[in-house]
Amino acid sequence: MEVEDLAARLARGDRRALARAITLVENEATGSARLMKAIGPRVGRAFVIGVTGPPGAGKSSLVDRLTDVYRSRGLKVGVVAIDPTSPLTGGALLGDRVRMVDHTMDAGVYIRSMASRGWAGGLSGAVADVIQLLDASGTDIIMVETVGIGQSDTDVVRVAHAVVVVLMPGLGDDVQASKAGLMEIGDVYVVNKSDLPGADDMVVDLLAMVRGIRGRSPSVLKASAAKRDGIEEVARALDRVRSKFLSSPSEEGDRIRLRSIRGMIIELARRGVVGDLERRAESRLDELALEVSRHALTADEAAAELLGGDARRDARGAARPRREQRTYPAR
Repeated sequence: MEVEDLAARLARGDRRALARAITLVENEATGSARLMKAIGPRVGRAFVIGVTGPPGAGKSSLVDRLTDVYRSRGLKVGVVAIDPTSPLTGGALLGDRVRMVDHTMDAGVYIRSMASRGWAGGLSGAVADVIQLLDASGTDIIMVETVGIGQSDTDVVRVAHAVVVVLMPGLGDDVQASKAGLMEIGDVYVVNKSDLPGADDMVVDLLAMVRGIRGRSPSVLKASAAKRDGIEEVARALDRVRSKFLSSPSEEGDRIRLRSIRGMIIELARRGVVGDLERRAESRLDELALEVSRHALTADEAAAELLGGDARRDARGAARPRREQRTYPAR
């Protein structure tokens, strides 16, 4: 299929074209850059919600219930669920899609599970491109559910227009969010599984923490995704951010849009840098590791060479001679 034809079908909301386009950009296949350029004029309409929080807090269940709310309003929903990748096999369970099975037959909902492929920060390297593809296909609401890996699971704030932090009582640490750096990123904090003991205390603690940060007044709400309690309140809190987003051009609306665009640029640039580094590592890593083992290079010098720098220059720019190889007696 030609890229132009794929872009045209995508603009008509063709689900098969969308699936093919996502696979194309995930694999960075030939034509992916032309496809992203072709859809450029159609991007910028969808409201992107990041959903993050520790494992077991009920992120997928909350996304599923919010999807119900948005579909009842006639809005098209896209869900990007990031699952962790095995560092040994490179595989991923992609289990979030299984937990959202109620919407798999709904033509107004598109669910895509993606492997993180070792990408730090709770996202996948291709997530910024996938958001743009969903946007160009006419999606109104895009929810990105992060891996849920804890303290580094905060990069979603870069690409989202609003961030929902999902927590739950009874995990043995009521300041789990503050130590994970989540206090600075959330627009809505949801204490899920609110029927469990300690939910009210957790809401009080969260209110004290998030509203103690200057210039921030996020919503802190209780909900039970399993019992469908409090979901409308969460949606209404997100509506307040979405109304600002839709008000653009306006100072607040432009701020929200530009923050997300800046984040996408950073994520895409980072993906390019990491990809380039990995390609160079494939051809040079064994050679450099051997030189380090022979003490001809330090590990720092080898890393600098891998990054394309000249590791053999000192601070004054003079050439640094390669160190003499050392030998050690056999044991």
